[in-house]
Amino acid sequence: MLEKPARLPVRQLVILSICRFAEPVVLTSVLPYLPEMIDHVGVPKSEIAKWVGITSAVTSFSQALMAVTWGTLSDTLGRKPIILVGLTCTMVFSLLFGFSSSLSMLVVSRALLGLMNGNVGIIRTMVAEMVPQKELQPRAFSIMPLVWTIGSIFGPAFGGALARPAEKHPGLFGGSEFLRNWPFALPNIAAAAFFVVGIATGWLFLHETLAAKKHQRDYGLVVGEALTSSCTSSRKKKSESHASDAERQSLLPSTTTHPATATKKAKPTWAEIFTPQSRLVLLAYALMSMHAMAFDSVLPVFLHSPVQEYDGNPDMKLPFKFTGGFGIDSQTIGIYYTLIGILGMFIQFLIFPWAAHRFGVLNCLKAVVSVFPIIYMLTPFTVLLPVPWLRNVAIFLLMLGKLAASIFGFPCTTILLTNSASSMSVLGTLNGVGTSVSAVGRAVGPASTTTTTKVAALLTILTSIGGITGYLRARSLPSLIAGLSVSFLYLLSYLRLRANQPYGAEIGLLASIILGGASIPRAIKTGKGVPMGLGVVAVLGGVVFGNALLSQ
Repeated sequence: MLEKPARLPVRQLVILSICRFAEPVVLTSVLPYLPEMIDHVGVPKSEIAKWVGITSAVTSFSQALMAVTWGTLSDTLGRKPIILVGLTCTMVFSLLFGFSSSLSMLVVSRALLGLMNGNVGIIRTMVAEMVPQKELQPRAFSIMPLVWTIGSIFGPAFGGALARPAEKHPGLFGGSEFLRNWPFALPNIAAAAFFVVGIATGWLFLHETLAAKKHQRDYGLVVGEALTSSCTSSRKKKSESHASDAERQSLLPSTTTHPATATKKAKPTWAEIFTPQSRLVLLAYALMSMHAMAFDSVLPVFLHSPVQEYDGNPDMKLPFKFTGGFGIDSQTIGIYYTLIGILGMFIQFLIFPWAAHRFGVLNCLKAVVSVFPIIYMLTPFTVLLPVPWLRNVAIFLLMLGKLAASIFGFPCTTILLTNSASSMSVLGTLNGVGTSVSAVGRAVGPASTTTTTKVAALLTILTSIGGITGYLRARSLPSLIAGLSVSFLYLLSYLRLRANQPYGAEIGLLASIILGGASIPRAIKTGKGVPMGLGVVAVLGGVVFGNALLSQ
């Protein structure tokens, strides 16, 4: 008898998507108005770009601190309760952010938002447990990024339109003293409504996917079934209940249907979690998150910066030294993000699954990683185009290209990371680690655009540790000499930058190139931790010192 072809668990994926939707809305809604909000709390205009980067970085860094813990808790307590806790905390701290009246309150609220939410990795784990069939994974794993894309359409629209509502829409909100006192509260209040819907839907209808917990009594599902029974006949209810059970059971291997057996297994070791393949995927994930978030955090500032006149400007020295932006207000920036998000939605759901099936996930990832540097290189030069409409078209196309590359890149790494897991029992922890390294990358990216001297000091310490570790583990004197030599170059860079002496950035960039040339090929070949760590250090150094060099 022929087996029925595998099918996506559409109902549960839709419910999970509803739970996920509020987070991209609240996270992207700040993009259009964050520079204005930082200006509103009294930060000098020359410091706004720095604090935009720091605010973005602190959220990601805080998320990195707790993502593994949340993932491990989901392996123990279940996926569903951790997701509901994360949604509730994110809603509370996003509201706190909207009511921030000082820079410290603004930064602390974003830090707490990151600390108390590890849902990204846990949701990926649930998708992997719902859809273990590899032929269905490109479609399944494109759904949550699609939800992010749709949320990123609504988010900037909320942020751009609802920030400072008393000033922008005096006919509707001009008489509200509350909105005059709290000009950035309304976007977060509107986003909270999506959180309420997501929390309620998840509690009532989302099924647990952790094998050890999925058969335990779920009072949320009991209430949900009671509510649905009031709208349907008992016969239809019974049929849907059996269909739901069959849907969940057929998607899991037979070995996972015995929770008692699963709980008797020994706790997985770190060696089982970090296979050579998973380490390489995590490295790629961290690096892509780093440069993508750095671009995303700086771009709104670039678009918001006033237009500069270049004729006779003594501060302009082509091809690399020029200033200025597009002079776009927050509402127009929100419209840009919305239009690009709509186009990205079609790329996400129609083009990516086809391309992944046609060319393979790994080949798609290899292709898009070469697109990012081209986009980053071209973006600043759009302000030099002579005609305004041509400038706007150029930046729009580059933003769309960046989104398309991200749409391909991040789901590809997620699929590769899931398939690199040694067993389903480590998926929660592994995706938690993935969320952490991604968050570290997203934290380092924006931060790297704001500080150079401190990073030079940090790289001095890290390369010294790397060289000593390489010597102790392999008894390799060349590793020690190479590590300390690069560390010396970073130290020299730090000292010259601190003293405002020339060539500090150039020396740091040289050290990063040497370190990258020595460590990255070895990391790709062996997948070992020390070369991978030094490769990340090299890329960080290249971003920081390259940025400092171009901005001189």
